[in-house]
Amino acid sequence: MLRLPAARLRAAVRLACLGTGLFAASAASAAGLSAAVAADRAALALRWAPVHYQDVDQTGSHALGGAADYIARYDFDGDLDARNNWDRAGQSAHPLAAHAYYSVVETATHWYITYLFFHPRDWTDSFFDTEHENDAEGVMFAVARDGSAYGTLKAAVTVAHTDFFSFVPAGSDWTGNAENVDGSLSFLTYLGAPHPVTAQEAKGHGLKAWPAYDIKGDGVLYYPSLTVAEVPSGPDDRDVKYKLIDIFEAGGMWAQRNNASLFASYGSFAGDKSGGCGSGAIGCSVNAANAPWGWDDSNDGPGRGALATDPVGLTMNYFRIPEAVSGAYTYNPYR
Repeated sequence: MLRLPAARLRAAVRLACLGTGLFAASAASAAGLSAAVAADRAALALRWAPVHYQDVDQTGSHALGGAADYIARYDFDGDLDARNNWDRAGQSAHPLAAHAYYSVVETATHWYITYLFFHPRDWTDSFFDTEHENDAEGVMFAVARDGSAYGTLKAAVTVAHTDFFSFVPAGSDWTGNAENVDGSLSFLTYLGAPHPVTAQEAKGHGLKAWPAYDIKGDGVLYYPSLTVAEVPSGPDDRDVKYKLIDIFEAGGMWAQRNNASLFASYGSFAGDKSGGCGSGAIGCSVNAANAPWGWDDSNDGPGRGALATDPVGLTMNYFRIPEAVSGAYTYNPYR
């Protein structure tokens, strides 16, 4: 098990499979949260935002000394041209401050919170692999609206390349349906409440629940914030805050979905072969990273983008759910 910084260890002493808990704020102050209200979406996103383990590899020129594995904004370089992100990653003028994107979709019975972690490069140090500009993988958490302020997290579905993996907290009454449950979801107490723990590989950045992936040697341990975005001090920094950004904010990712500089097609980030992408490897794929409405597991039942756009349909396909599930969205800008 990884050693946490002393300050974090005191604040986060449990790494156990817990599924409930509230912020220090009283339940009354947060009662009646509505995804239609931006501040409520932010509160929900922060409450369930994962503590995130990012494995880091420093091998090879495309690793940028490990920085190629840092999470960042898709516009970390100050523009909305996704075709220069590979080229500008690692430049001192464009530090990779930690950010993650979220969306909240709502029904009368559940919240579905999707998180996206972006990297400017999907890279390799092997001739027998491929690379591509931009990388965007993530996770969706299904949260039952059970009368408590922030609900109860029931299940997670993660994105690892072109496959989805499902996880439930220990003791969850959600079980496998058309898809098998792949493992247990662990929690780490942070900001006074248990947060799910996720992890990404180095290089290709597939995402699963920890410890299905883990840090192997160097790595960055990210903690969520609504206000602070930190740049790792180096490739082995175990205390870095990432700032949450609403996908539905004005001018944000969803609003930019038809911007041809950012997206090559619906749900697919633009990306080319400039800047040496593919050199020393089999090649460099173009337009290979996807936004949540483009995520797809091609061998499951739900269609492309359903993880974010129709999470009710996807969760009912993936899981047997004993509680009532409303199929009517009360807030879902994707649709």
